Amino acid sequence: MLRRLHDTQPESFAFTPANLDWARAQLTKYPEGRQASAIIPLLWRAQEQEGWLSRPAIEYVADMLDMARIRALEVATFYFMFQLQPVGSVANIQICGTTSCMICGAEDLVAVCRDKIAPKPHMLSDDGKFSWEEVECLGACANAPMAQIGKDYYEDLTAERLGEIIDALAAGEVPVPGSQTGRFSSEPAAGLTSLKEFDSGRTQYNASVQLAVDLGDTVKRIDGTEVPILTPWLDAAKKRSPEAGKTPEAPADRAEGHPVDETGISRQTAPATPKGKPGDPTEDTHAGEGGALGGEAKPVTLEAPRGDGPDDLKQLKGVGPKLEKTLNELGIYHFDQIAAWTPAEIAWVDDRLRFKGRIERDGWIEQAKTLASGGETEFSARAKGAPGDDDA
Repeated sequence: MLRRLHDTQPESFAFTPANLDWARAQLTKYPEGRQASAIIPLLWRAQEQEGWLSRPAIEYVADMLDMARIRALEVATFYFMFQLQPVGSVANIQICGTTSCMICGAEDLVAVCRDKIAPKPHMLSDDGKFSWEEVECLGACANAPMAQIGKDYYEDLTAERLGEIIDALAAGEVPVPGSQTGRFSSEPAAGLTSLKEFDSGRTQYNASVQLAVDLGDTVKRIDGTEVPILTPWLDAAKKRSPEAGKTPEAPADRAEGHPVDETGISRQTAPATPKGKPGDPTEDTHAGEGGALGGEAKPVTLEAPRGDGPDDLKQLKGVGPKLEKTLNELGIYHFDQIAAWTPAEIAWVDDRLRFKGRIERDGWIEQAKTLASGGETEFSARAKGAPGDDDA
């Protein structure tokens, strides 16, 4: 199936503060140089935040991982779990149309979607609450026909029952997922014929359905307004307090889909800077009215390189052409600028490189001091005359 980006795209994308914390924590799973392995979870979180994957979101994630944007586009367009167009604000209904479900009535379920939602897949309903599509096998063949709605399966469906589920979701209710005929998991439709002794003492639902029932919600997206649950492999001492994990309370009009400022862009999709260019040196968008985040201080920056032109910052270990360009956009052109950074200034720059810790990990300050004084490092000696790695 041909999958293309939607013809209408937002101006920009940025993770909410909570989702940005979560995304950065994901990167700690992977060894140095392998951060691109986080592409799927980060694209998924971007989709959870916005409901679908826009081109700015895909490119934002690619830049955050220091990978070519075309590689991120390849991933986003390959996997059907990524929605490349706006979806219903309540739910996108995915009807399994492969053999078992087709034989058992999937076409009747598609007819319900055409009637109650929209005549064609990927179209929004008139109220914007629903969208639908037919997908390949979802792996619940013994419970055919079925559909995935939100994060859960609704199985043993009939056309009438699917219509009732859509009506309930539209009314703000969350129907119980799983088998709609009452059978436990994928047990025989006619009831148990063996292992009957295990039938007593079990929960009412299988584990997946029970969790959905306990949560009381199967369709809510992780939009980044929650207190973030940091990844368990991080040192417990580094975990944020509940207060620190909270994002600023969103104005009421954002929940209704209205713009929150004169740009016409919602807070979740607001550009990283007023000019829409990450790290634009003319604006400190990470700062409040005081100018900088706590523990950060903007270093001395230049409007243009001095004298004979900029230093070749690619002589620093860990700096490739892309990262050199980012540093130049921040107003950093010379080794002596970097050599003079204080810890607070390192934090300011670090926060704008999208992959934190690189400055100290690669020892930029020590390298820059040597290079600024006319000396040479082991890395710069190898780098001279060789094209830089486009990995930073």
